[in-house]
Amino acid sequence: MQDFTDQLDALSRRLNEAEQFLAIGERRARRPQLEAEMSRPDLWDDADNARRVQKELSAVSDDLDRFDRLDEQITYATELFDLARELEDENQEAEIAEVVAALEHEFDELELRSLFTGEWDEGDAVCQVKSGEGGTDAQDWAETLLRMYKRWAEARGLDFTIESISEGTEAGISQAEFSVRGRYAYGLLQSEHGVHRLVRISPFNNEGKRQTAFASVQVVPFFEEAADEVDIDEKDLRIDTYRSSGAGGQHVNVTDSAVRITHLPTGIVVSCQNERSQHQNKDRAMQMLASKLLDLGRQQRQDDLAAIAGPQASVGFGSQIRSYVMQPYQMVKDLRTEHEVGNVEGVLDGDIDGFLEAYLRWSRAANQGADG
Repeated sequence: MQDFTDQLDALSRRLNEAEQFLAIGERRARRPQLEAEMSRPDLWDDADNARRVQKELSAVSDDLDRFDRLDEQITYATELFDLARELEDENQEAEIAEVVAALEHEFDELELRSLFTGEWDEGDAVCQVKSGEGGTDAQDWAETLLRMYKRWAEARGLDFTIESISEGTEAGISQAEFSVRGRYAYGLLQSEHGVHRLVRISPFNNEGKRQTAFASVQVVPFFEEAADEVDIDEKDLRIDTYRSSGAGGQHVNVTDSAVRITHLPTGIVVSCQNERSQHQNKDRAMQMLASKLLDLGRQQRQDDLAAIAGPQASVGFGSQIRSYVMQPYQMVKDLRTEHEVGNVEGVLDGDIDGFLEAYLRWSRAANQGADG
């Protein structure tokens, strides 16, 4: 019979490490406090605070339940192995191996959590994808990226909402704003901020020539209460209302109440056309603007403007963070982390977790090197 001793010991060590980075002791003390808060009859008198308490309780409970389940599974596998070894029963070997493999996979996923060190990593994200150099191919590429993030979010059980969209002149889109809500949405998607390059045989070129197209992705934390925290002078805003253009139905409902807000001092532009009324669209757009202004302040404090406030780096040759090559070979490669895969279609269908994880590890190593 196979000896699982080393694997079970390793799983126990990983559980002890998880107990530290998940702060299990603190969470066990925090849960009854949150439960008491949730049971207060006047809790929903302050709806914003009630939602914060509810969200924190859900996160704390998820972590504790997951940790306890892993502990139970390790105990079960260990006891099963000990009993099978004592009885010299090889019939249990397949089940033990299956449980151990499942536990190793779950710990691989869980240990990503130790890589989230940023203040806003656990929260939601507001994103923009915008076509760059490459004409119609670039607009088609921007729409492909939008679909990629949508499929990724749906596979992870995250909420994906298109806030506004501008259709392309012949195909695709010129730009879109979207939000991704769910635990660690920003922490995961922060790696996508930058220019993405596509190389393929253009479907819009009658000569069948290879075409390079670019699109930029912007990702900032989304702050639900940001509009209350940022002092925005109405005199600094240009507010336009318009009817959403293009087909509409493919992405969001065509509406006469779309709102675009330009923050004149910084040049930041946000728009929303997904809500039912002009008032709701304006409120949502103000939330998005406040989130971007908060993030801009954070970036400035870190001396890393990242061009969020104004014109970004040229969305063209030499500026990309990742290349997606479909001809003459198949390869997606991140130029920062060197992570690459050959299944381009899989990546464009939302399988980007490998790139997200590689960026988190690369970023932590870079930060540790800077600290040293």
